[in-house]
Amino acid sequence: MPIQTVSVNTTEGTVEILAEFEEALQDLDGFSHIFLLYHFHLAKPFQPLVTPFIDKERRGLFATRSPARPNAIGVSVVELLGIADRILSIRGIDVINATPLLDIKPYIPEFDMRSSCRIGWATDQVFHANSTCADHRFLREEL
Repeated sequence: MPIQTVSVNTTEGTVEILAEFEEALQDLDGFSHIFLLYHFHLAKPFQPLVTPFIDKERRGLFATRSPARPNAIGVSVVELLGIADRILSIRGIDVINATPLLDIKPYIPEFDMRSSCRIGWATDQVFHANSTCADHRFLREEL
């Protein structure tokens, strides 16, 4: 499994929405990209220091995108290809099959994109994201 949606921009998948939320999908098809917020249901328990996939040094959890979070919440920006019968067709998915979806929000560049950003320790490491895949860090040891 890729570790960031930027490295899987051609991988297509689907998201199934429960019937009780079908009406909430109204007007979503006008957006090209959406945020998926989900539960890292297979992640290891919270760890204050982790070694990111793209680095070799231990870092503070909140300065990383590690799944071992206190609330185990993940977020991905994906391309919305279409909606039919409560099934969202998406491109750029980096989520394990059957991952519980918590919420969907539209991606709006004018609200969500920032032009001047610092990325701390990741400055010299981000080029690794396109070639790095997930390992055991996404799976609880007891599973």
